[in-house]
This record gives sequence, C-alpha cells and structure tokens, in this order.
Amino acid sequence: MTAPSNPTPNNTLDSNMIRQVAFILFILFLGIVLMRELWFFFPALLGATTLYVIMRGRMLYLVERRGWKPGQAAWILMLLSFFVILVPIGILGNILYAKISYAVEHSNELLEALKRMSLRLSKGIGYNLVSPDAINQLGPFLTRLLPKVLGITLDTLALISTMYFMLYYMLIYGRRMEDALYEYIPLKDGNVELLGNELRTMVVANTIGIPLIAFIQGLVGLIGYLIIGIDEPWLWFAATCITAMLPVVGSGLVYIPLTIMLFAKGDTGKGIAMAIWGIGFIGLVDNLVRLILNKKLGDIHPLVTIFGVIAGVQLFGFIGLIFGPLLISMFILLLRIYGNEFLSKRREMRRVK
Repeated sequence: MTAPSNPTPNNTLDSNMIRQVAFILFILFLGIVLMRELWFFFPALLGATTLYVIMRGRMLYLVERRGWKPGQAAWILMLLSFFVILVPIGILGNILYAKISYAVEHSNELLEALKRMSLRLSKGIGYNLVSPDAINQLGPFLTRLLPKVLGITLDTLALISTMYFMLYYMLIYGRRMEDALYEYIPLKDGNVELLGNELRTMVVANTIGIPLIAFIQGLVGLIGYLIIGIDEPWLWFAATCITAMLPVVGSGLVYIPLTIMLFAKGDTGKGIAMAIWGIGFIGLVDNLVRLILNKKLGDIHPLVTIFGVIAGVQLFGFIGLIFGPLLISMFILLLRIYGNEFLSKRREMRRVK
C-alpha cells in the first residue's frame, strides 16, 4: 500500500489564502453593517478621539506622575474641555440663533428691507445687482431654516453626550486601548508609530489651528466693529468667527456684505472704514496668523482645507468644518503608510532581480 500523499505547499497556500480572504470579507461585511447603523454616532467618535489625542499627555501626567485616580483625572479634563471649548461655541451659536429666529419671525419685513436696500444700491451704482424675484425666493428658505436649526441643536446635544461618554472610557483605559491598537493594526511597528505621531500633529493643527485663527479674526473684526460703530457688533463678531473657518472666502462673507450694506444706507464714511478694516486688518491677520501657526502646529495645505470643509460639511454638518480636513489628512497619511508598507517591498524585490 502506498502512503497517502501530503498536500503540496501550493495547495496549502491557496487554502490559507482563500480562508484569509473569506475572513476579511466577513469582517468587512460586519463593519459595513455596523457603520451603516451607527453612522449617526461617527462624529461623536471623531470628537472623542480628537479630544483624547489632545488630553492624552495631561491624563498620563495626572495619573502616572501626580498619582491621581483615573476617574478623577478624566472628569477634571472633561469639565475643562467643556468650559474652554464647548461653552464659547454655544455662546456664539446662541447669538446667531437668536438673530435667525428673529429673521424667520419677521421674514416679510426683512425681505422688504432688502428690496429697498437693493433698489437704493442699484440707483447709486447704476446697475441692478439683485433682482426682486431673487429676494422673494429667500422667503421659503427662511421659513424652513428655524426647524433645521432646532433639529441640528437636538442632534448636537445627543452627539456631545455620546462623545463625552466615549471620551471618558478612552481616558480611563487609554494605555490598554493603545496597546490593543498597536498589536492588532496590521502594520510594521515603525508605521504604527508614524501613524500615531502624524495623527497627533494633524489633530492639533486642525482642531486648534483652524478655530484659533477664526477666533483671532473675530477679535480683530470686533475691535473694528466697535471703533466704526457698527450696530450689534457681537452678532457680527460671532458671524466672523464662524465664517473665518471657511476656506478661500472666509471672513469676507461678513465684512464685504456689511460694507455694501453701509454704503446702501448712506453711511459712506463707515462703509469706507469697514472696507479698509476688513481688507487691511482682518484679511492681513488671517494670512499672517495662519502662516505663523502653520509653522508651529503643522503645515496644512490649502487644498486639504478646502476639500476637507466641503466633504466634512456634507457628511457631518457644521462640525465638519473641523473633522473634514482631518479626514482628508488621514486619508493622505494612510496612502503614505501603504506605500511605505507594501510598495517599498516591491521596489526592493525589483532591485534584487
């Protein structure tokens, strides 16, 4: 009797490859199903991860060097982040929300005022910039705006609660979580370290750099609004802070229409002063501060910011102003790691051959 033949190495390799591919497909299937059902909480996960990266060093310092209990240190850091980050954003949102509510309730009066202003401006320059029909189309838009804002507010409260729930356990079990990621991420140790370092740099550059630049522009704008004597300067300050986070156009969405409104009202002196302050100070501060912060926090390419904001707002709404550029930066980083992990091996094999 002849002994049973052993499977050839090629057959064993093919069998292992089939099992591996089937297992990966099953993991992808479960991941897609879970992501589809839990997509609403994805911004909360991004927010918790972002805050964890920012707080990680402080958390380790308090627990490992100062001897604090993990729960106590986590609560202190979360409270600080709430009052330093979320409370100012909430105040700015409430300022704008009050004006949006007023605009919706008095939409007819607002439209008539806009028509009169447009007519006066057209007579002054001899050209019709905005037609009355275009202004009339703003009415239905304004009537739909308030319910959307209310819905976003309720969604934001749910996301913030979920974000802090995730953040608490990330801070408590930070070391264990990092060790697990380090073990299960299928990359070289060097690439895992590169991923962590680059992620930290991108988070700081996006979550600190972009809002800080916007806030500084808002302060410069507020000084000008107070000096020139603009009505409701704090409203325009809030609008400047928010629009300054938008790429390309930025705070020009505020001071350019404001300048036009002043000229249309006949306040020529204020209009000239606003134009000079907007272009000469607010715009200059944007370029100067952005250049300085990019060198210190991490250089973000303008195209990354532009496309990141467009994609982020579509995916996550207002919070996408921060997370959109972060996602594109992460995508570019993963491409770099893929090239370092796999393409470098192919290049070495070609050189050997």
